[in-house]
Amino acid sequence: MAISRPRKQSSSTAAVRPALADRATFRQLIERVLEEAKRAGATDAAAEVSESQGLAVTVRKRSLETVEQTRDRSLDITVYVGQRRGSASTSDFSDQALRDTVQAAYHIARHTAEDPAAGLPEADLLATEFPDLDLYHPWPLSPEEAAELALQAEDAALSTDKGITNSDGASVSSYEGHFVMGNTRGFLGGYPYSRHSLSVSPIAGRGDNMQRDDWYTSDRNWRKLADPAQVGRYAAERALSRLSARRIPTGRYPVLFEAPLACGLLGSLTQALSGGALYRKSSFLVDSLGRQVFPEHIDVLEDPFIRGAQGSAAFDDEGVRTQARKVVEAGVIQGYFLSSYTARKLGMVTTGNAGGSHNLILTSRHTRPSDDFREMLRKLGTGLLVTELIGQGINYVTGDYSRGAFGYWVENGEIQHAVQEITIAGNLRDMFGSVAAVGADTLTRGTKTTGSILLPEMSIAGL
Repeated sequence: MAISRPRKQSSSTAAVRPALADRATFRQLIERVLEEAKRAGATDAAAEVSESQGLAVTVRKRSLETVEQTRDRSLDITVYVGQRRGSASTSDFSDQALRDTVQAAYHIARHTAEDPAAGLPEADLLATEFPDLDLYHPWPLSPEEAAELALQAEDAALSTDKGITNSDGASVSSYEGHFVMGNTRGFLGGYPYSRHSLSVSPIAGRGDNMQRDDWYTSDRNWRKLADPAQVGRYAAERALSRLSARRIPTGRYPVLFEAPLACGLLGSLTQALSGGALYRKSSFLVDSLGRQVFPEHIDVLEDPFIRGAQGSAAFDDEGVRTQARKVVEAGVIQGYFLSSYTARKLGMVTTGNAGGSHNLILTSRHTRPSDDFREMLRKLGTGLLVTELIGQGINYVTGDYSRGAFGYWVENGEIQHAVQEITIAGNLRDMFGSVAAVGADTLTRGTKTTGSILLPEMSIAGL
C-alpha cells in the first residue's frame, strides 16, 4: 500500500497538549534519589523517571465515539542491600515523597530473601555512547483534527462498496514521552520518544453472512503514516474478500503465513529464546545455542540502531549497551535474549535485552526481489493462506502449536475462496525447521520484520 503524508496540521494546534518537563530536571531527580539511597544504606541502586502524554480518538459510523487524553509520570527506584532487592515508585516528585519512596524500597530490600542472581549490570557493560536514533516526532494534533482523520479512514471504508454495511470504528492515537534512568555504577541516560497510529475496522455483509477485518498504520513519525483513505479502502477490501468464507476438509496442506502473522512466528522465536523461559526450562529451545533450528537459508538479525524504528535503543532497560548481532545465522541459533538477572541464572552474560528484543529482521538467502505476495502464492501452489489467527494455543515447553485460523484456499497459485472455522496445528520446532521460503513482501509489525513465510505442511482441522 502506498505511503503518503497525512494532512498537515496547523501550527495553531501546537499547544494543544502541555509541554513535557525538561530532561535536565529529570537528571537531577535521578541523582538525588541515588544519593538518598546511598545515605539510607543501599549498596547499589537504580532509578528511572518518566513522563508521557497521549491522545486517542475513536469514531464509529461517522460519529465521534470517544476522546481520551492521558498524562502520566512516575519515578521508580530499585535498591540493593547486598543481594537483597526492593523496589518502590511514586508520582509525587516533592522532596519528602522522594525520601519516603527511597526508604520504602530500602526497607523492602532489608526484609527480602537473598537472591544470588540479583544486582546491577557490571559497569563495563553499560552504555557510554548515545547516538540520535530519530525516535521523537511529536504530533501537534488536536482532538478535532484526530477525529477528522479517523472519519476520513472510516468514510473511505464505508464508501468502498455497498457490501460494507457497518463499522467497528476507526481510531487515531498519538503518544509521546521521555525518560531518564541511572544507577550507582555510573550510568545516566535517556531520550524522548513518540509513536502514532491510525486504524479502521469495517464490517461486510448482512444477516448470517457478516465478516469483519481491519488494517492499521503506525510509526514514530506521524508524517510517515499511510493515507487515511488508503487504510480505510484496504481494510474494506479485506473485509469484502471474507464474504466467500467456508470450511475445507481436514487434511495436511502447505500453509503460507501472511506477513503480519509471520511477524508473530518471529515473536514466538523470541519468547522461546528469552532468558526467563530458558532458565526456568519452560522452552522447547533450552540449550539450543549453536544448534540448527531453521534451514540453512534463514538468518535473523537484531539491529537496535535502525533510525526511527520501534525497537531502536542505544541501551536496554538496565542501561546495558545494545549491539547489532545475528540471532540466527544459516539456521543456527547464535544468541539468546538475556537480561543481567537471567544471564546470571544461566551462567552467561547479558545480551542487552532487559525489556525485550530490539528490531528483529528475518530473511532468507533464497529470497529474490521478484518474490512478492503473488509470487509467494504461486510458490504455495495449492494450500492455505492464513491471514488471521484466533486464540493463544502455543505450548512453549513442548513447542506444540494449535490455533484457530481464518484464511483463503489457494489452487494453482490463485485464491479461490475464503476459509473459516478451521484450526491449524503443528510444532514450532518442525515449523521453524521446515521454512521453505520467505517473501519479499516485507512488513514491520512493532519490533519484528519479515515477509510472508511458507511452510510445506501443517495439519488443518476443518470438515
